[in-house]
Amino acid sequence: MAQASSVIVPYVSYLRVYEPLAAFPEPERSHWASYARRKDLPTAQDELRRSLADLLPVPPVPVPVHESGDAFVAEVDEVVCVCPWRTRLRGWLALEELPELYPEPMVDAALPPLVRRQASADFERWLERNPDARPWIRSSVWHVPVRWFALFEGDEREYVKAGEGDAGPVLRYRTPMVQARRRVARALKALREHLDATAREPLSAGLVDVGRWLEEFHPRSLVELDYGGLVHVLSDSHLSQDVSAADVAEGIAALRDDDAAAAGEAYGRLTERWRAVRELQFAN
Repeated sequence: MAQASSVIVPYVSYLRVYEPLAAFPEPERSHWASYARRKDLPTAQDELRRSLADLLPVPPVPVPVHESGDAFVAEVDEVVCVCPWRTRLRGWLALEELPELYPEPMVDAALPPLVRRQASADFERWLERNPDARPWIRSSVWHVPVRWFALFEGDEREYVKAGEGDAGPVLRYRTPMVQARRRVARALKALREHLDATAREPLSAGLVDVGRWLEEFHPRSLVELDYGGLVHVLSDSHLSQDVSAADVAEGIAALRDDDAAAAGEAYGRLTERWRAVRELQFAN
């Protein structure tokens, strides 16, 4: 049952894949079919609160002991699609990334080395039994990676202001899997043909990674970019004017046309917009 709480946990954005029920083997397919009929489906904020609650005990629990049986649900052309949380798997993957994101003393203070070593050993044993495991959800703190926007077009943007809907505020993009894969391929082609290796490498490496991840899913899946908790720390003015997917599409189109000036302008708008967002994490 969804946890009722007035506390909003901000900062995190998400890239999700919703797969049709047909993509799941039994008995998991029946589980998700029954789950999707529930009237009290939990939200992304519920998922994040549950994860953060595990960090409160001493010692903290960086990875849930049991895998979550929850998912996000969407209907695409009258086909029920689900996006399993897989909180335990994502916890292990996030734990591996921590040393690259934060100074070692900070990581040690939050999650002692002994706790992390035990979690890593558990993950290795789990991977031996589940070598093909992959998450349906990717997350990012205090920004939306530019490469995620390359999967979408500007007219796929959905913005609900605070007070306009039961779930508002919401800013998200949704597109069919076939479109997302096609756009990744087109973006990579433009980068490789119109930028030198030094300039294209950071963007192309990220796009290749996302493209490989998308290939793991059913071709009739739905791909969603959700600003998540970021909508609670950004102003309505900022959100209303945020057309980042359109800027990325414009920049890629400019590259294909060999218009370096237009591509630079689009990239400049993106950089300035997300620089302002990142600076919020250092504000009081």
